[in-house]
Amino acid sequence: MLVTALLFLTVLFVAYANGANDNFKGVATLFGSDTASYRSALALATVTTFAGALCSVYFAEALVQAFSGKGLVPAAVAASPGFLLSVAAGAGATVLLATLLGFPVSTTHALTGALAGTGLLAAGSQLNLAHLGTGFFAPLLVSPVLAVLVTIPCYRGLRTLAGRLGIRRESCICVGAQQFIPIRQLQYHAALQHYTLCAPGTAGVDMTVGTRMDCVEKYGGRLLGITGQSLVNGLHYLSAGTVSFARGFNDTPKIVGLLLIVDALHIQLGMLAIATAMALGGLLNARKVAITLSGKIARMNDGQALAANVVTGLLVIVASRFGLPVSTTHVAVGAIGGIGLANGSADKSVMGGILASWLLTLPVAAAIGALTYALLGFSPLD
Repeated sequence: MLVTALLFLTVLFVAYANGANDNFKGVATLFGSDTASYRSALALATVTTFAGALCSVYFAEALVQAFSGKGLVPAAVAASPGFLLSVAAGAGATVLLATLLGFPVSTTHALTGALAGTGLLAAGSQLNLAHLGTGFFAPLLVSPVLAVLVTIPCYRGLRTLAGRLGIRRESCICVGAQQFIPIRQLQYHAALQHYTLCAPGTAGVDMTVGTRMDCVEKYGGRLLGITGQSLVNGLHYLSAGTVSFARGFNDTPKIVGLLLIVDALHIQLGMLAIATAMALGGLLNARKVAITLSGKIARMNDGQALAANVVTGLLVIVASRFGLPVSTTHVAVGAIGGIGLANGSADKSVMGGILASWLLTLPVAAAIGALTYALLGFSPLD
């Protein structure tokens, strides 16, 4: 009974860490393109992620089963609270550590590593390595590459379509007492070498001048009586909400899979508890990862950010529907990186650091999970 209670609390810890690291990923492009403030973007992410988590109760059962350990380790091990507690501890500790350091890592990746490490110790030679490779590693490796490959032509296609519809991209100089765009962007582009000149005009008007990197790009033209900028902004918000919904839809059942052996807990109640913990994690601990995703990987205007979101949402929803454990993190970073490659703004050093954190996620989670299993003296029958 005590181990079961600890399992439930540890799974909630995983959900909290997941929310802290992942909740902002769907709306990172809104914040990065300066379309929405941090608070507004976070509010949208929280509501839509929670909605996706609740919907996963009815449509993502395949993912629940995949992350329960069934098929990966013998049934006796997969039904052991000690095994699942160790897996949850390994995944949760790894994701929370990455969050505190500001690295956008994958909870899916951490769960996979913890399942592998703990499973190797608990099941030994009975660990199903073939299932681990085809059912877990392959989708995780393919998804970011696929996101880059899909995002670049998607962005170019949307740009061509917008041109034919009369929606054009415009660069502008902002003049006015209330508009200091380069100053406002300094906090998000601290690595850029640029200058700001402010001189009061005779009529009380101030002018701000920055470099080309600070240039504000908006959209002109009209379609069906709606201005181009309003149309792009509306679609951008819609796509961001879709990505956040998809993330909640994709990640919640993976975490719930750790609770299947708790007979006294109805799966719907488990989903609700996990959705709530995810929302709290995002509200309280998302800022560091938000800054990395929004401003450090690549520079995006509204249209480019919209293209990245469309690709991310589409790939994650399709993967969730077919039970493929892809990582929203990998897909989102791949899509944003694809935009950076397309417009030449990708920061390769930042992307290299993120890739390094991804490579470390598996062994760190595996080690913590196995160490927890060993230190607590669990056996397959616990």
